[in-house]
Amino acid sequence: MEDDAPTTQELRAVQHERQVSEQDAATDAPTESSEHAHRRRADKAAYLEEKLAEQERALGDDDT
Repeated sequence: MEDDAPTTQELRAVQHERQVSEQDAATDAPTESSEHAHRRRADKAAYLEEKLAEQERALGDDDT
């Protein structure tokens, strides 16, 4: 049976892309409030990426 769920590595890549995208958006934000929101989203994506990395290390399996 084939599982279509993304791997931990794929999920980490998605979070990294979100982080970079939100950092770029923060730089171009028209207001301070908008910049703050983008920076918080970038921080959240970085946090999730790190948690996924921890999970990957804990499981010792790149296919999770």
